[in-house]
Amino acid sequence: MSEETLRERVRDLMPQAQQDLTEMVGFRSVHDAEQQPPEECDKMVAWLEEAFTEAGLADVAAHETADGSKAVTGHLDGPEDAPTVLLYFHHDVQPPLGDDEWDSPVWQLTERKGRWYGRGAADCKGNIATHLTALRALGGDVPVNIKIIGEGSEEQGTGGLEDFVPKNPELMRADTILVCDSGNFAVGKPSLTTTLRGIANVVVTVETLGSAMHSGMFGGAAPDALAALITMLATLRDVDGNTTITGLDNTQSWDGVDYPAEQFRTDATVLDGVDLVGSGSVSEMVWAQPALTVLGIDAPSVVGSSAAVQAKARARLNLRVPPGMDAQVAQDALVDHLTAAAPWHARVSFEREAVGSPFVGSTGGVGYDTLVDSMRTAYGTDVLVQGQGGSIPLCNVFAETFPDAEIMLMGVEEPQCLIHAPNESVAPSEIENMSVVEALFLRDYAERFRRGG
Repeated sequence: MSEETLRERVRDLMPQAQQDLTEMVGFRSVHDAEQQPPEECDKMVAWLEEAFTEAGLADVAAHETADGSKAVTGHLDGPEDAPTVLLYFHHDVQPPLGDDEWDSPVWQLTERKGRWYGRGAADCKGNIATHLTALRALGGDVPVNIKIIGEGSEEQGTGGLEDFVPKNPELMRADTILVCDSGNFAVGKPSLTTTLRGIANVVVTVETLGSAMHSGMFGGAAPDALAALITMLATLRDVDGNTTITGLDNTQSWDGVDYPAEQFRTDATVLDGVDLVGSGSVSEMVWAQPALTVLGIDAPSVVGSSAAVQAKARARLNLRVPPGMDAQVAQDALVDHLTAAAPWHARVSFEREAVGSPFVGSTGGVGYDTLVDSMRTAYGTDVLVQGQGGSIPLCNVFAETFPDAEIMLMGVEEPQCLIHAPNESVAPSEIENMSVVEALFLRDYAERFRRGG
């Protein structure tokens, strides 16, 4: 099938892609029973089973995983000697973070200023729409074997699929794995994500008194737990904003695409007059170096607070770990650093949370070369190589379970999408172009695989 024919088919399928996304966004598929009814995730899974079956896949089925989420699998068989491609997606979404923060209904796909808004529109249901559109454009004329794997708890990080993959390898074994939970550097700029930072979270608790005490009677000599915590947290960054944890290297460089500071300011909604942090380039700070973020602090709120010296305070910390650094070593270093930084012999304790290793994807091979060519052809411009500050622990599970597979990250989630935030959206042009990319890849990969490049 010619490139022109594929483009025309994808273009003609865009109204159906919009309808697909409308239906998917309507499912409140948050894998957290305290926030959304579990039936919403079940409805999403049932929709996927029907949609991928209609798109030509066989044996599309849901599987219960260890954390109670459901994985969706299926296959489309090509010639016996053809290579196999695994298409990954996740079908759960982030919580809305407050309906009043949205400019349109959270669970209703809304078109506004050329973009489609709604929770999951980009992350990751926009990528599901891309898979379906590419498969429909090919119309069953697929020279490769295709498998799908859909994850139901990626946003909660509870590891359902991480447990499922090693126990069911034949359902997912492939020569190339396309992890479609990433995106381009910007709209219209095709990009492959080759690195992911890992994660090392801790909750630190500081205790200094048997109970909160009146600040007028005891303030000045009584050790304030909240002040102690603030002192400790302040040691985690230097005056330039670099993450400074004793024992962790914060000087790594980045040799991929440059992230212009002004573009980053716009993408990150940095307020006028506020500086970016760190002494390295933006690319180095967000993709190549460790980054410590304070996710939350337990302390009295301003409204309702009283004149009291605090007896106890705690904070949840998120450490992003770059490639080349061991996540467990990084977590240990964070705990040791905070312990040493505690003033006044305050009592400090820790709850260790998630540890996920950084990941480096394929940067060469038949699959990689085919995908780069497909991107270049679809977009008509050179392909950029970027990193991603976020973590996808499943990528390391794929690499360990299928060591010979090429693993690439791609998708529709460019910076304007505001994934995980209110007013998440997707550019329809990205769904269209990435559908063309995927269709071209599935069309061309087998021939190049057989001839070895």
